[in-house]
Amino acid sequence: MTSRTHARRLHRFVPVLLAVALLAACRGGDAPPPTDDPAAQSIVDAALQADAPWVAALDTRVAALDDAMPGRFGVYVRHYGAQPGTLDRGDDRAWYLSSTIKIPVAIAVLEQVDAGTLSLDETLTLAQTDFVDGSGDMLEHKPGETFSIAALLEKSLRDSDSAATDMLIRKVGEDHLNARIRDWTGGGFGPVTTILQVRYDAYDPVHPGVAQLDNMAIVRLRNADAGEPRLQALAQELGVPRADLDADTLESVFDAYYRGDRNTATLPAFATVLDRLAAGELVSADSTRRMLDHMRAISTGDRRISAGLPPDTDFAQKTGTQLRRACNVGVIDPGRAREGATLVLACAEDFDDITQAETAFQGLGRALGDTVLDAEGG
Repeated sequence: MTSRTHARRLHRFVPVLLAVALLAACRGGDAPPPTDDPAAQSIVDAALQADAPWVAALDTRVAALDDAMPGRFGVYVRHYGAQPGTLDRGDDRAWYLSSTIKIPVAIAVLEQVDAGTLSLDETLTLAQTDFVDGSGDMLEHKPGETFSIAALLEKSLRDSDSAATDMLIRKVGEDHLNARIRDWTGGGFGPVTTILQVRYDAYDPVHPGVAQLDNMAIVRLRNADAGEPRLQALAQELGVPRADLDADTLESVFDAYYRGDRNTATLPAFATVLDRLAAGELVSADSTRRMLDHMRAISTGDRRISAGLPPDTDFAQKTGTQLRRACNVGVIDPGRAREGATLVLACAEDFDDITQAETAFQGLGRALGDTVLDAEGG
């Protein structure tokens, strides 16, 4: 039985799985201390407090952004420095991460590079089965071309290339990736899958034939506009009438997928990954530098938090976008780590148009500049 067929047959148990996932999210996992160094742990504990002067001011600004945006806007901010503190508006629940999962994927790869079990110069061969829709240029290349691990990491992080990401996930293995995430965080993440698997998991409940479609059929769906045209395109790929699809709207298809726990995390759990990355606790100094440099140079963040931040702010970030879902996570002043960095995680959901989410992200950037960053500078 393929994993896609297995996922479809388990769909009837999604409500039970969801209840378990939400319970785990509310507990936030049994997160271990991010460091065994008591002095460092004291710094982390201080930053987890919510009584810094900037917290209330930022909370008011974010609440207004949340009220103005259709849907929900979850935000988590942790600041280290002279006024350490945390604002947590993540609602003690898991949020869908979309392409921000490419951060833990890259960390898992670089762990193996540091351990000597992978090399940045090692090449992987692009197969037709690797193609998946999304950002980046891998769809413009031909099967049989080779790419180094280093090149795939750059494409995944900087350009959010999903084919490059899936090649890396298959190299390290999904089970290994998820085990490592649990080790880094202690809990709070749902299972992370390939980007292609997201598409199959979303469409599988719509028709039993989806599991037999090859990946290029899934890729071709991107040629149809989101909404009813895409469902009609799916019916065409399946060779069935549109009426045979168990789907009223494309939004309802993805809403059902989002109710599961795959590719989700609580914002504090993801903050732990960013915190430990910037602090140099997950990968070597060279690998940390490589990751942060790629995250500083992403090509997908111009309309989000960075657009509202003060000019020349050092922001290492990653974005993610899917139907009525968007996230932007990162570290401001990552080189200062626990001496002055700011962890920022924001996810928007159930908006009507991506521009509404982008307005909220940009507003968050301005609010950060006016509150926590301004307070620190003063």
